[in-house]
Amino acid sequence: MSYLGLVGLFGLIGLTGLLNKVHPSQSGGPIRLLGLLGLLGLVGFWIPSLGACGAFGALGVWNHQNTKIAKLAYLGWLGLIGVLQTISFYL
Repeated sequence: MSYLGLVGLFGLIGLTGLLNKVHPSQSGGPIRLLGLLGLLGLVGFWIPSLGACGAFGALGVWNHQNTKIAKLAYLGWLGLIGVLQTISFYL
């Protein structure tokens, strides 16, 4: 279970969507704010399952105009591991 905290660091990829601006005419500007969820991945050093939920921050770059950055958004689905672990912890 110690790997869960590191999974959340994939969410920091979402911050690249905030740093690398896209053209204003392209849709999906507000979805880039999901990149801020990537900061939740830093919590993974203390609470691994909650930190893994921070991987959802990578989904903020799913429609980025740079295709290399957009492909990194698939790592955001690793946040489901954190959700499942958090639910199983409380059940």
